[in-house]
Amino acid sequence: MKSSVSLAGLPQTPSLKASWQRLVGETRTRILLLYVLTMLAAVGVAVPIFRTLLFQDVDRRVQTRLLAELEDFQATYQRWDAAAPETDEALHAFIEDFLASEIPEDDNFHIVILNGEFFRANPMPLPAVIQPRSKLVQQWTTLTEATQGKISDVDPKVGSVLYHTYVLETNDIPRGLFVAAHLSAGERTEALASVAVFIKVAIGVVALSFLLAWVASRQLFKPVQELALTARSISETDLSGRIEVQGSGELAELIDIFNAMMNRVQSAFESQRNFINDAGHELLTPLTIIQGHLEVMGDDSEDQAATLTLVMDELDRMSRFVNDLLLLAKAEQPDFLQLETIEVAEFTEAVFAKVAVLADRQWQLGNCGKGILVGDRQRLAGALINLAKNAAQHTQPTDIIELGSATLGNQVRFWVRDTGEGIAPRDQTRIFERFARAANSFRKSEGAGLGLAIVLTIANSHYGTVELVSQLGVGSTFTLVIPLDCPEMERVT
Repeated sequence: MKSSVSLAGLPQTPSLKASWQRLVGETRTRILLLYVLTMLAAVGVAVPIFRTLLFQDVDRRVQTRLLAELEDFQATYQRWDAAAPETDEALHAFIEDFLASEIPEDDNFHIVILNGEFFRANPMPLPAVIQPRSKLVQQWTTLTEATQGKISDVDPKVGSVLYHTYVLETNDIPRGLFVAAHLSAGERTEALASVAVFIKVAIGVVALSFLLAWVASRQLFKPVQELALTARSISETDLSGRIEVQGSGELAELIDIFNAMMNRVQSAFESQRNFINDAGHELLTPLTIIQGHLEVMGDDSEDQAATLTLVMDELDRMSRFVNDLLLLAKAEQPDFLQLETIEVAEFTEAVFAKVAVLADRQWQLGNCGKGILVGDRQRLAGALINLAKNAAQHTQPTDIIELGSATLGNQVRFWVRDTGEGIAPRDQTRIFERFARAANSFRKSEGAGLGLAIVLTIANSHYGTVELVSQLGVGSTFTLVIPLDCPEMERVT
């Protein structure tokens, strides 16, 4: 019996196809492929331009050499014509001597036509396009004056024909024609070889650049990979993952933004967790009290009445607590504020009339500011009443509590000042947090520690703030600073 071996326990390696798909799917690979395609397209456009420019340069050099050879013949002929006898035999001898002594450049040809017929050429033999019976040579035999020209692509093996002519004259009588001609096939073959080299070098440079850039981009995209790994490692129970910012640029800025975002998320999660814990604790206490008294409540009517009074009091406290929570939650909604115009002095006096009956204290109405405020009358009144309640809870009957307002520039300042116990410096920031109470309070607050948090929320909703100046044993001053014109008014109108 053949035994079978299970591969379940062996580590599974990704297939070649999966690895290739992952490699092609990487952002850096796509970017570099786009770069390579762009470079190859640029090379594709550059090659015909390079070829055209190279051919033009070849033609210019050829024309220069042809003109130099023609001028050399012209000078030699003019010297000979000035001293030699004017016979055909002498002219033939001069031409044969010149052609024998002058060697043309590569692919250049010297052709002499006398009396309308082909006479001699150098070198020999001639390509078909410029042989004596060719159409081009027959055309030259009819010329009576100097000219130059180019016949393009007459034959793939020949290329173009470039030529310059000079008329042989004696006493202004034409006797023949000297032609310096060039066949461009050889020069163009060399030029095309240069183009082929250019293409090979360009493709090689692009390929090498792609490989080097692909390797180097791994380090460049390393922060992105770390960002992905960190994001995967973050969970509901662990939000501490951060990435070290190195260098500068867009990726460093992205990492910095990611870290800042995670700081906000972690702060929000911790705040939510603390809020739930604190809210649960605040609700648990009255529920425990209610449950405990109901369990021990007897049949006596007086005992039942006392228990009922206590239960109703605890339910009222729970109701106020829930209302405070709903107020804080609603502060995040766009319809939280109901804006209207408020006359500052009248509003200050109205709020003072409400708070003066909160407790047996030495209540005083301070300065009343002038002007018109745009805000939510009920929310602002609630904030000031909360401040007044807070002051009443931390003062004695002999202490003074003052409420006033003042308009300074484009702001209005509402304050509640007391001569109570004051707040320790270490608590002056913390008391604006939800469920927070000052550590040095000589008696417990009746609330759940949400009053100052609500005040700060209302101030922030009006694009304002709350200022606190306090000293232990001297007293505290809470100042609600609100801009006269709330930016939210633009959306309302």
